Amino acid sequence: MCKGLSSLPSSCLEKAKGVRMKFGHLAEKQERFHKQKAHEEKILRDLETLLSSKVGLEAFRWFLRSEFSEENLEFWLACEDYRSTAESQLGAKAHGIYSQFINSQAPQEVNLDSETREAVTNMLRDPRADAFNNAQQQIYTLMSKDSFPRFLRSSYYQEAVKAL
Repeated sequence: MCKGLSSLPSSCLEKAKGVRMKFGHLAEKQERFHKQKAHEEKILRDLETLLSSKVGLEAFRWFLRSEFSEENLEFWLACEDYRSTAESQLGAKAHGIYSQFINSQAPQEVNLDSETREAVTNMLRDPRADAFNNAQQQIYTLMSKDSFPRFLRSSYYQEAVKAL
């Protein structure tokens, strides 16, 4: 039958308390390390946050380049830039984005459904600041569901995490 801790010599109890304290400090240190690491990784695990991070954006760009799909990111960035364009410049910029990314002969053609492609084509007559919103959202969704999960498993991601 067990007599409990009172039956142990006091020297053993003191040693046990010391060991317990050391393990407690080690556990706290380890928890802080894991929280910091998780925070750093979360920065790059969230596509929206990644796109606003210089290190993350460059790592993702290199990854997409290695997969021959960099045009998606370039189109997304061009749309972001377009949204903040002065109204007097919208027409020229819209035509530039169209010829670079949307036209069937575009050098960096992005994969859009025919309805969105047609809507963007029609918008060229009277471009507005939100003209590319649907197309940009389609490409963002494509990146977030297709390229981005592969990026998270890539060496490009590992290097970006180390750089933070």
